[in-house]
Amino acid sequence: MSPLESSRTPLQRRAFLKAVTAGAVVTPFGLSLASCAASGSGPDTGGGGGGGATGEVSDANPFGVAAGTTVEAVVFDGGYGTDYASFAAAIVQEQLDDVTVDVVGSTQIAQQMQPRFVGGTPPDLLDNNGANAIGLSTIAAQLEDLTEVVQAPNTEGTTIADTLYPNVLGVGMYDGKLAALNYVLTVYALWYSESLFEENGWTAPQTWDEALALGAAAQEQGKYLFTWGREAASYYLTMALDSAIKEGGDDVRLQMANLQPDAWSGEAITGVLAAMEQVVSRGYMRPGGAGTQFTQAQAQWSQAQEALLYPSGSWIENEMADATAEGFQMTGAPTPTVTSGSALPYAAINNTPNEPFVVPSQGQNPAGGKEVLRVMLSPETATEFARTKLASTIVAGTIPDDAFGSSALAAQVAMLDAAGTDTFNYNFVQTYGMTQEVNGLWNSFLSGGSDAATLAQGMQAMFDRIREDDSVVKVEVS
Repeated sequence: MSPLESSRTPLQRRAFLKAVTAGAVVTPFGLSLASCAASGSGPDTGGGGGGGATGEVSDANPFGVAAGTTVEAVVFDGGYGTDYASFAAAIVQEQLDDVTVDVVGSTQIAQQMQPRFVGGTPPDLLDNNGANAIGLSTIAAQLEDLTEVVQAPNTEGTTIADTLYPNVLGVGMYDGKLAALNYVLTVYALWYSESLFEENGWTAPQTWDEALALGAAAQEQGKYLFTWGREAASYYLTMALDSAIKEGGDDVRLQMANLQPDAWSGEAITGVLAAMEQVVSRGYMRPGGAGTQFTQAQAQWSQAQEALLYPSGSWIENEMADATAEGFQMTGAPTPTVTSGSALPYAAINNTPNEPFVVPSQGQNPAGGKEVLRVMLSPETATEFARTKLASTIVAGTIPDDAFGSSALAAQVAMLDAAGTDTFNYNFVQTYGMTQEVNGLWNSFLSGGSDAATLAQGMQAMFDRIREDDSVVKVEVS
């Protein structure tokens, strides 16, 4: 069982769920996340959705999926693949009378799904993820409120909300409803080869000065400190934000999440960018990333071991399972801080849940979409995901002490344990569909084509444009 399984009492959990239902979620800092009131959201359609027949509601079929119907699930075919959704689909088909679940993988979510939302023919369940995800703000009004799912019993009869890690639902809140349910408890960290570090007497850097010193040591051996690929340049934004939040505290997170006019001029973020500029200028970043496909770039780290560190979410081990050197012993460490006197301790981590599943109201079978999610959040499926993907879902208590023999998964558990309550999360990049523009800005910076000041100006300009666009519903984090 994971050491961070929630210690909340049933009363505390019910209070938490009540906050979710009301549109506010307790954050790791004891604050609340609530969406601003906005027009154009449309009423909550409840379990009925926009189409499809309804069946008899029972303990085994809490959403009333009609017999003889089909559920279409479109799943992002990225680091975790799609087989975990197929595993849940098989259980649904076994438990419900003559119900078929079709799972389809995609890496072109926006290109393929946006026309279907416009045409009123979206799938019943969508994993809206990847570089080509749809900005949640553009489709939130067309989505079911998934509070009904977390209030439902899992396949073992326990209320799903009572089985989840703390603070995992807030990133899916939008305009007063739980619009997206992020399935994977992603731990963001710096990943490296424990065997390589032990061989050379290196330790993971806890400050950016230590990171620069490690870069010099790597350079002496003909290696680089970091590498990157063009589609994943945004990983370095995440690393920078995590470092700045730890350095400056929760005010930094709030400024960023609320797209504040001065978000990119604060001391914490400029300090991080200055250090990263030194990484680039000193030649510690492997060149050519802007022209390299991201998994090929990751293989430069995990297989060729040309770079020491790689910033990523905990999907990295599974994603690179076929391109990791033998004896690599993949492990992770928290993001460094600028100084040793940071507002949050070095052990603090970003554990933003990922893989945002949504149920479109206009799907032919929204009840079926919710049922697939319910099964995914049940112990059997969540444990199978952890075993096969070597990462935790938001369901607690699914990882054994031996972490299924995975050094990277053991590192995730250890980092969560060490962080305790010093965790944080944010989701504004996905909420506002920033990924493509972010990749452009960061590819230029990591390539040496722009400096830290230019990068900060570009990020701030993007923030300002979105903030001032009245057609975009804003999520106020307070």
